[in-house]
Amino acid sequence: MIKRTLSEIVNMSGGSTINIDPDLMINGFSTDTRTIERGCLFIPLIGANFDGHEYVKDAIAKGAVAAFWQKDHDNPPADCNLIFVEDTLLAMQQLATSYRQQLPVKIVGITGSNGKTTTKDLVASVLATTFKVHKTKGNLNNHFGVPMTLLSLEEDTEIAVLEMGMSERGEIELLSTIAQPDLTVITMIGDSHLLQLGSRKEIARAKVEIIAGLKSGGTLIYNGDEPLIDEVLQEQDVLSRDMNRIRFGVQDDNDYYPLHIQMKESGISFTANKLPNTSLYIPLLGAHNVTNALAAIAVAKAIGVSDDHIAEGLESVQMTSMRIEKLQADNGLTVLNDAYNASPASMIAAITLLHELEGYERKFVVLGDMLELGPEEEMYHRSIGSLLDPDQISMVFTYGALSQYIAEGARKKFSGQHVHEFTSKEELVKKLRAVVQPTDIVLVKGSRGMKLEQVVQSLLQS
Repeated sequence: MIKRTLSEIVNMSGGSTINIDPDLMINGFSTDTRTIERGCLFIPLIGANFDGHEYVKDAIAKGAVAAFWQKDHDNPPADCNLIFVEDTLLAMQQLATSYRQQLPVKIVGITGSNGKTTTKDLVASVLATTFKVHKTKGNLNNHFGVPMTLLSLEEDTEIAVLEMGMSERGEIELLSTIAQPDLTVITMIGDSHLLQLGSRKEIARAKVEIIAGLKSGGTLIYNGDEPLIDEVLQEQDVLSRDMNRIRFGVQDDNDYYPLHIQMKESGISFTANKLPNTSLYIPLLGAHNVTNALAAIAVAKAIGVSDDHIAEGLESVQMTSMRIEKLQADNGLTVLNDAYNASPASMIAAITLLHELEGYERKFVVLGDMLELGPEEEMYHRSIGSLLDPDQISMVFTYGALSQYIAEGARKKFSGQHVHEFTSKEELVKKLRAVVQPTDIVLVKGSRGMKLEQVVQSLLQS
């Protein structure tokens, strides 16, 4: 956590003060009065439905020693230590960049349409076998979250693994410029954000923005199975940049690719071309996670982690929740919880995984809407329904307005009594509980806005 004198904070953030002790020590920061710790800096951010300036006096009363104050706000409290700035968010971002520049830390920036959180967890776990590592917590991966993560770094942090998300062009460029990474990773190009960006190539352009802040001599590690990334990199004239490129993927023309893959009940064993004599295991389900693991291996090898430590870190990874968690209900029912988010690519991966799993009496799917897919959203939902295999899946349950098209696609292969549409989670759970048995498995997946974790919790308590 940042610890600097008031005068240093002022200089680093581009602010100004009036009659305040410049040697006053600032220990940490907060943007929420519920998390105030004594001696911290309070940063009053402004959102669509809130203005942190309303809580400055409360923050000071709770122990903050100073606060930012945006100059266009009237009536600054006279009895508070204030740092006046043009914009509190921009000042926080500038402060974070200045702090990052002062630390001897390496930054790994990770983006991609799918798999970035899983890859972040894998990278951090592998690197933590050798270095002191800090990684993005929760969903702090935007223009608020990335600077907060940087300001949270301890002085002796050796590597920070930062997830970088986006919803439109320019966001990844901003985050990369703030963080100034030493290594960057692009996991894949999917269909998320088609509504905002219009095409997969435009999504690729948005993801490649991660090289905007890449340090001279830095490394871009990216999915070589996706030709759009190479196409967009040619537009960026990367050959003129002092930058290393490493490709990973399933195809054997990549720098890192798998040799042997064996699916197990609770994970995957595999070997990789650059570690041919090392047995690797990840406690994750789904063949697509081998690709995420290859990205982590590429990062680790670039930084100098030994093969044995790579294997150790992959096997001991602690995952962020709601990303294909394999859970057990009270009655023995197996639930695959993948309710964090959904896109066509991640839906296909989850359904493929369910098809591959063995040892269950019957398989069921609960699929919710995939959001932000643009004018082709009906087609994408129908295509997911058409992928469902009645030889593998006993029943299809859908939830949401768009998911009716999943049901429509599924009915081309399934009989009517095996496909059920719902607009009520309570009715869905009631019907599902009536048919599932302890020897069955249920996949639950949908976009975050559908809140299908509520279905998961209901099933676990059945």
